[in-house]
Amino acid sequence: MVSARGSKENPEGERGRFPKLKNPAKIWKNRRQENHTDNTEEELRQEALGQEEELHQQALGTEGEQLEEVGRRLILREEQLFSQDSPSEEEEDQLQKDFEALRLQMWMAVDKTFTTSSGNLKVLRSAVASIWQQEAQDQRWTGCPEVRVPVWRPQKCLSTHNTLLHHIVECRLKEAAEDDCRETRGLSSPLKKQVCRMGRCVKEDLLMVVRTVQDCYPPQMDILNVFAGLFHQNFSARLAKLAGSGLETDDCSYLLFWINHCYPQDILNHEDLQGKIKTACLGSLLLQNHLDRLEDQYLTHKEDKVKLWLNAALKKEEESWLSGQKPELIDQFYFSPLAIDVIQVMNGSLTDFSCVIRDQSKAQRITAHLDSFLCSYQTSVEKFVKGDHGNAGSVIKAQLVCEQQLRDYITRQTGSLSEQQRRRCLDTLSALKDCGYRCFTSPIHTQLKVCLRQLWTPVWLDGSLPVVDSLLDYLNHQLTLLTDLKPACRQSLLCVLHQDLVLQYVKRMMKSRIKSREQQVGGAQRMNEDARKITDFFSEGGCSGSLWLGEVLCSLAEVLRLQDPGSVQLELVSLARRFPDLRDAHVSALLSLKTGPSAADVRSIRRSVEENRLLGAATNERPPFFSRVKVQWINKKLHQLGLKA
Repeated sequence: MVSARGSKENPEGERGRFPKLKNPAKIWKNRRQENHTDNTEEELRQEALGQEEELHQQALGTEGEQLEEVGRRLILREEQLFSQDSPSEEEEDQLQKDFEALRLQMWMAVDKTFTTSSGNLKVLRSAVASIWQQEAQDQRWTGCPEVRVPVWRPQKCLSTHNTLLHHIVECRLKEAAEDDCRETRGLSSPLKKQVCRMGRCVKEDLLMVVRTVQDCYPPQMDILNVFAGLFHQNFSARLAKLAGSGLETDDCSYLLFWINHCYPQDILNHEDLQGKIKTACLGSLLLQNHLDRLEDQYLTHKEDKVKLWLNAALKKEEESWLSGQKPELIDQFYFSPLAIDVIQVMNGSLTDFSCVIRDQSKAQRITAHLDSFLCSYQTSVEKFVKGDHGNAGSVIKAQLVCEQQLRDYITRQTGSLSEQQRRRCLDTLSALKDCGYRCFTSPIHTQLKVCLRQLWTPVWLDGSLPVVDSLLDYLNHQLTLLTDLKPACRQSLLCVLHQDLVLQYVKRMMKSRIKSREQQVGGAQRMNEDARKITDFFSEGGCSGSLWLGEVLCSLAEVLRLQDPGSVQLELVSLARRFPDLRDAHVSALLSLKTGPSAADVRSIRRSVEENRLLGAATNERPPFFSRVKVQWINKKLHQLGLKA
């Protein structure tokens, strides 16, 4: 029963003569608002706590007694008192006062959550149990007639507890932001120090919660995620305030580093916290529009820096070329530091980026400048090659090494470059490599054409003129001039020469005028011998990647040797399956060398090759070869023979 001294609207009534004991947070907050100029905030806080401790002991007289047990006895007294028809006012007043003292003791225990002491944790565990005990008692009174409900019900201890946690977290981050600790004195700006101190506070406190504090709470309360949410909310608010003011680029980068890397990775994903915090519910520390503004500021600055560094590296390299000096020799081959400088610039920028920006696809704003740099690099090399420079050979040898290093780097990049960027970069490097190769292969290419004119002549067919032997001797002499080219680049250049030689050989073959079956068989034998010599020469030079070219010559020789139309058809179908770029014009050119097949046979063979090539087009595919063999002249001949399809 509730007497006339109080009601639900005025629960104090005459009990106002018993002052309610405030929670410690309110006491030290009020004391700070007074003009205590001689005391620090911490001293006032401790003073308030001391006074509340004294009041508590006077009220309960239960020092060392478990709060849960105190709460249980108070609830028992409450049940007994309000089971009476006319509860004693004095007993009711005293019981209310004892409940208030209990609540004060609970809030003091909660306030000491981050005080590392086994005794404090024991009291906290008891306080939490008492809070849930009071919550359960609140529920028991729910639905009862108001005239029978104690004026202190519901106590809403859990709600008060959560409010106090919010205040505790707010105070801890505020104190951390203002604390000039020694660990952060090495940081270059006040913002960096402040962010670092707050971040460290969040990390240490969450680790303390997961390691010790959460054992004081029932699992259903999920106290770790309660604290995680409170720290996230307060940390976010403070960082948003910092981000709202104009930031220097260095501070902007550091702030993003904490928001996108340190906080989600080093804190929320710490080994003790991993999988326990509901990170999806927390979201980012900054709103997306604020985050986008900071990231755009960072990326714009980083783009400008990368562009400046790359341009400076290329300019330095160009000045070295034009000075007339030869590049440095390392391990007996010419070397340029340009590629290493470029790779270091990109790696450093992308590593920094990966720790600062969460959306890794934005790295393409930085790698786009690598694409632009390579185009400028290619243009510079081509312009240099056209000039009359005594050091051109050594410079190009060094640039071929750079090309290979840059190609390896770009090929290994899996996340920073878009597929389009990667393709453009590799195409530019291919053009750069071709430009360099032409410096060494152009004189050789001219000699190839001269020597190969002797193919399919009578002296070549009878073996009295060793065309290929003479050509390989010439190549061997020319390659001695490339001993100071890096071995890997030298082998790649040899593969290009190998393909050029076989290409010219095949072109010469398709333009020949073989008149008899004996010449076809003899030419096929000579082609097989030449194929073996060419393959052995380039194999000894380390060209394992181009030895398939010998297969081309041997297959073409077999087409010449075979006389039965059916056998020729099978060989050409096999060749088309292995080399999908073998077109109908090439087939027609090869058949024009044969004297045996009739017009009907030629049509049948061409049709069979076209119908069956797709069956094996996806397997055993070789690099393009026949697409470089131009045979437009064959169309005129087909018209003359009446074989044009």
